[in-house]
Amino acid sequence: MDLTVVSYAVYLVVSIALTIWVARTLSRNGRLFIADVLHGDERLADAVNHLLVVGFYLVNLGFVALYLRGGDDIASTAALFEELSAKLGVVLLVLGVLHLGNVWVLSKIRRRGIRDQETHPPVTPDAHLTPGPFAAPAKG
Repeated sequence: MDLTVVSYAVYLVVSIALTIWVARTLSRNGRLFIADVLHGDERLADAVNHLLVVGFYLVNLGFVALYLRGGDDIASTAALFEELSAKLGVVLLVLGVLHLGNVWVLSKIRRRGIRDQETHPPVTPDAHLTPGPFAAPAKG
């Protein structure tokens, strides 16, 4: 069998397996973070988490498919390993960059939500306190 075809097969199997593993890991462990970003709305967190996973699969598998072809024909086993390590390394970098991008966007949303909560008082005041005997004297 041609070593180029072998490299394609190994590249596809490993890249798809890595993509599935990373997506499942991020989905399972990122759900709590998304729920926190969305102020505890569990149904919305599950929906957003699912949409992020679908988008993650589409982008990564699309990249893996487009990046399949590249380079020259592979003539030796050493060249096979070099080609596979370069391709899989790029796939891992893309997976990492996409993950960091998702976390960055969700962190920005979370910070904005926390900031908005801090600008509003937790409860509306319904009474005024009168100064007691030990209160500082009023100015003016």
